[in-house]
Amino acid sequence: MKTPTMGVLVTAAALLSCSGEPRPPAIDLPRTTTLGSQLRFAYQAIDGRPISSESMANRVTLIGFLTTYDVHSQAEARLLAAIERHHAPRINVAALMLEAPENLPLVEAFTASLGLAYPVAIADGATIAGEGPFAGLHQVPSVVVLDRAGREAWRHVGFTTEAALEAAVRAVEAASPPARELVGGD
Repeated sequence: MKTPTMGVLVTAAALLSCSGEPRPPAIDLPRTTTLGSQLRFAYQAIDGRPISSESMANRVTLIGFLTTYDVHSQAEARLLAAIERHHAPRINVAALMLEAPENLPLVEAFTASLGLAYPVAIADGATIAGEGPFAGLHQVPSVVVLDRAGREAWRHVGFTTEAALEAAVRAVEAASPPARELVGGD
């Protein structure tokens, strides 16, 4: 027969063993062999630029899912800026802030303080809830890479590195070559 003290000790031991657990590893979901259909999305960046399936078409696109209150999101925003500097204008980079609309001043301050040149938008309620075209993405920071056809080709949940983002961009570019350009009247 268990005594109340034994139950408390077992519960305390279970809680202590769980509290030291490291965070689960970030999830990479390569989708290079089973790409779905083109994602349809449309957001308006805080500076008025569109972040949409149409405005991002025909280029590999990185979209970061961030918040203003998370230090990892700030670091991820800077990594996205570095990737954009290395690859512009060949690729698109954008950020969706998983923030309530009333946090617009915080999003503007976040963007200005980090000197982000890429478009940043506040996500809609469905995106914040992990629904819509980016289903399942409601953790921050996260990054999605879309191929030139606008299909999700790579997803990373959790903080990532510049090297991992570079590798993802290169892999997606190699898997989705640009349309043939006309040369010399072809």
